[in-house]
Amino acid sequence: MALEAIRHREGQLSILDQLLLPSQTIYIPILNTQHGYEVIKSMQVRGAPAIAIVGCLSLAVELKSLTFPSIDALVDFCRTKLEYLVSSRPTAVNIRKAADHLLAFLQSFQLGQPEGTAQAVESVKLKLIEEIEKMLENDVADNVAIGDHGAADILARTGKTRITVLTHCNTGSLATAGYGTALGVVRSLQKQNQLEHVYFNETRPYCQGSRLTAYEIVTDKLPGTLICDSASGWLMQSGKVDCVITGADRVVANGDTANKIGTYMLAVLAYHHNIPFYIAAPVTTCDLTISSGRDIVIEERDPREVTNLQGQELSPKGTVCWNPAFDITPAHLITGGIITERGVFKPSQLKAKLTA
Repeated sequence: MALEAIRHREGQLSILDQLLLPSQTIYIPILNTQHGYEVIKSMQVRGAPAIAIVGCLSLAVELKSLTFPSIDALVDFCRTKLEYLVSSRPTAVNIRKAADHLLAFLQSFQLGQPEGTAQAVESVKLKLIEEIEKMLENDVADNVAIGDHGAADILARTGKTRITVLTHCNTGSLATAGYGTALGVVRSLQKQNQLEHVYFNETRPYCQGSRLTAYEIVTDKLPGTLICDSASGWLMQSGKVDCVITGADRVVANGDTANKIGTYMLAVLAYHHNIPFYIAAPVTTCDLTISSGRDIVIEERDPREVTNLQGQELSPKGTVCWNPAFDITPAHLITGGIITERGVFKPSQLKAKLTA
């Protein structure tokens, strides 16, 4: 991959500090779950898949040097650490699902031998670390499948051989283990020589588009243009957009989707202009335990993220600010479909397709 947001080599983990991009390219070592929590909470690493991977790998790194008197003790330690990591960003579901999977994996050994010899406990610990390390490779494979499914559906739906895409936030290699979700669809169109252009929003207040997506577009030499968030409607009215594709932090049973603030606005505009609107996300982002978007917890972040930019005040002191990190796009506005590694589904079909 051209860009590597997560480096994991021989049990050592580091992450690319995305708050410093594009001016500085600095990797931060992650030595334990405390470090993992901090870089997720601060958004030095972000993107629902990457949050889950970094959180779980921070546990694997911490486990390497530890010993436990029993499997029960190992399970209790991991449960506490995983719950702590999950609390770092409440809206994205991937880390919760990863935590649940790892605990179930551990408990399958616990049922057979809750005490165990020292050798047996160490063996279980190493199997858990191996299970965590698989997440990197699996995520890249899932993203390539998402990209290819999405490209095929868009080409078939539009009947065009060259596609112009509008996207939001950052959904590429910097938000995942590699390739990306919505930006993965863009990459798949490009590798088929069927990408005409990609427009990408700056994505205030953290500017994931103007800092991070721009970094990927320039690095990979994709034909792309940065626009202000507020230019999206005019761009669509001008007839320059064939489809809109965004990522997701949580997709619930009825197809409602939580994603970076501004996604709902794009979906409404796309609906008005009769432009297909797609969500691209792995199955791990789909939370079928929640019936509708009304029940998704929306993270609200520090107002200073809006009133300040890289240490410079943009607004007068005393300015009141509301800073939700995400919004909810209702299923009926997702007119293109939800692109997963298993295929592209209408929101109304999602639950049935994923549980078949």
